[in-house]
Formats: sequence, structure tokens, C-alpha cells
Amino acid sequence: MLNSYKDLIVWQKSVEFVVEVYSLTDKFPKSEIYGLTSQMRRAAISIPSNITEGYRRQGLGEYQQFLFIANASASELETQIIIAKRIYKHLDYSKVDSLLLEVIKMLNTLIFKIKGKRRK
Repeated sequence: MLNSYKDLIVWQKSVEFVVEVYSLTDKFPKSEIYGLTSQMRRAAISIPSNITEGYRRQGLGEYQQFLFIANASASELETQIIIAKRIYKHLDYSKVDSLLLEVIKMLNTLIFKIKGKRRK
């Protein structure tokens, strides 16, 4: 039984992912602070924030909608990481890549489970 959104593994992993995105973007040049750094950080923070907000909503439909938003932010970030890899080739993206993949899989699973509950 879950007592809080903090018990959700997908929330925990997405918070860990945010920390990794911050660590990675700290290595970007300072000239990137208002560009890719800012965009990536906002998209990353959006993931656990929307999981939390959806969890606190009343109905499963609202919860699912916020999970869709979290998933969209993850996809947005996937594109931003692809761009960063092309510009800043010397950085190690392995941890960010693996965490993002894990979070996306977990979000998709949770969305699917909620979809099934809504049909019953």
C-alpha cells in the first residue's frame, strides 16, 4: 500500500534523474545557461512534479493526465539530450540515458495500469 507519492519508485527514480541532469548540465559552458541547460532542467523537474500533482488529484483520469504530461516532458528531454550529445560530445551521458529510459518505462507501465483501472 502506498502512503505517499514518495513511495512510488517512478517518482524516486525521476528525482534521481533530475539530480543527474543538473550534474550533467553543470558541465555545459556558462553561455548555455539560458538555452539548453535551462530547458533540460525545467523538463527534468517537470517529470517528478507532474507525478506528484497527479497523485494528489481526486480521480484516476486526472492522475493519468498528469502522468501523460510527465511522459511528454521525458520525451522532450530525450530530444534535448540527443542535441546535447551532438554539441558536447566529450561528456558522459550514460547515467542520464539509463535513468531516463527507466523512468519512461515505469511511466508507461503506470499509465497502462491506470488505464485498466479506469475501464473497470
